[in-house]
Amino acid sequence: MLELIESVVITWEVKMPSLDVVSIVDMQALDNAINNVKREVSARYDFKNVTTEITLDRKEKSIHIVTGDDWKVKAVVEMLIGQCTRLRLSPKCLDIGKIGSASPRATILDIRIKEGIPKETCQKIVKYIKSLNIKVQPVIQDDRVRITGKSIDDLREIMRLLTEQDYDLPLQFVNMK
Repeated sequence: MLELIESVVITWEVKMPSLDVVSIVDMQALDNAINNVKREVSARYDFKNVTTEITLDRKEKSIHIVTGDDWKVKAVVEMLIGQCTRLRLSPKCLDIGKIGSASPRATILDIRIKEGIPKETCQKIVKYIKSLNIKVQPVIQDDRVRITGKSIDDLREIMRLLTEQDYDLPLQFVNMK
């Protein structure tokens, strides 16, 4: 029996800590925000007798707003931003387009939902991390940045420093191992 125990070799695989920097939109929270805005619009006196439509297209990742005039479109956008903030969804994920006219009695606005980190922004993030001279290795993977380091404290420091930067989109840190 002793011979059997001696022949077992235990190998430890040492994995370096890592995390992913991503930009993900919680579509359920966004849907809840839109439903809250619809409820608020139906209760407001200034929207009485005005047809207002707010639709979320999950495939196209866009929000389409149709209402009476420019002022009402701006009011709906303000309500949407307020609801997103209340539901802890960053308004930076909303790319608000230009107000257009569908007819003399209707004004439209398309809002694109920004999800994923564009390649140029990934390159800016990697360049910034490398300029910090912290012992971590950033790598671009599709629409995310994977950061690997020897110490979890280094990764936490990178997280803190990246949240202080403004990349015009919400950053989340996932898969911290």
